[in-house]
Amino acid sequence: MNTTDGALTARCPACGRLNRVRRVASGAPHCGNCGRPLPWIVDADQSTFHAAVEESSLPVLVDFWAPWCGPCRIVEPAVERVARDLAGRLKVVKVNADLTPELGQRFNVRGIPTLIIFDHGRVVDRQTGASPWALPSWVESHLAS
Repeated sequence: MNTTDGALTARCPACGRLNRVRRVASGAPHCGNCGRPLPWIVDADQSTFHAAVEESSLPVLVDFWAPWCGPCRIVEPAVERVARDLAGRLKVVKVNADLTPELGQRFNVRGIPTLIIFDHGRVVDRQTGASPWALPSWVESHLAS
């Protein structure tokens, strides 16, 4: 959920407390109540992409999706689960391909969902039409290296 200052709210999976999470921050967000890492899932558009993705100190999984896309809805729970399971090690950024065609062109997105892993602003790997069951191992393989 968005707030007026650009921050989001995230529920801590450990204690259930709601926390404010900024789109852009150094490091990873942690729960103000119990101190555990929070899942970091944010939306980005043309104006926020550079700061949210390319300047991130954490690896970033970018999900190019669209509201009308059936496969995108199938992959979405797996993307959220990866964000939760890798909290503190990964940031997830969702980009609505319909609203940001410039980013789709820039990153040669030909179909959706397209998932791209960035590390320090550099594209590391990508998949189009990702399989929800293979997503966790694919992402983890790039965090380990």
